[in-house]
Amino acid sequence: MDYTPLSAVIITYNEANHIGACITSLQGIADEIVVVDSFSTDATPDICRQMQVRFIQHPFEGYVEQKNFALWQAKHHFILSVDADEQLSEELRQSILAVKQHKQYDAYYCNRLNNYCGKWIRHGAWYPDRKIRIWNRQIGKWGGNNPHDKVILQAGVKTGKLHGDLLHYTVTSIARHIGQINKFTGIRAEDMYKRGVKPGFYHLYLKPMVSFIKSYLLKLGFLDGYYGFVISLNSAYAVFLRYAKLKELWHKTP
Repeated sequence: MDYTPLSAVIITYNEANHIGACITSLQGIADEIVVVDSFSTDATPDICRQMQVRFIQHPFEGYVEQKNFALWQAKHHFILSVDADEQLSEELRQSILAVKQHKQYDAYYCNRLNNYCGKWIRHGAWYPDRKIRIWNRQIGKWGGNNPHDKVILQAGVKTGKLHGDLLHYTVTSIARHIGQINKFTGIRAEDMYKRGVKPGFYHLYLKPMVSFIKSYLLKLGFLDGYYGFVISLNSAYAVFLRYAKLKELWHKTP
């Protein structure tokens, strides 16, 4: 029976509240665990060193750049990439073990299940939230636009599906969510500005409404109750804020 060794890779910055549980969920699944840290100022480095992972510190240059750097610190070509606030469900663990024993594809995706203020969100734009998280680094790398990174595979690569959910402990409070929106929309606006993107009427006035309708009604976000409404509304606000900040950047430029 064929056996494919697997390297798990994580990037971190001040993730002391999550990194221990993340690493624990990878133990027994990954043949090595590599953590690339952006010089955390909390207990993240101590926790990682106590858990006997390969711990590397590297300056943060962007989410895409940092994840691609981490990708090539691993010993094995077959990579499992997770964020520090994510954990493997038991069903997903067993699915990955099965893939290691009999690999049929060079890349695999799974569903990510997001936990919002203590509630699992199973509808709307946040589920199934499919992500490629296992692949051969020789045929794919991180791409996309910061902070929204994604795995870009070579043309023609077929992907398989992993069973089980990747558990994402995303937001613990609405205030924290709004803070994240403010941070990430700023990064996204600057990236779009550098690429010459200019916002129009649709982006500022219509696209936020389309985002809410799609998430809350068409994708059944209302079935997640109060938090389903909050997520859909905040997602629409994030769309507006991204383009409002982009418009501001253009106004500041002669």
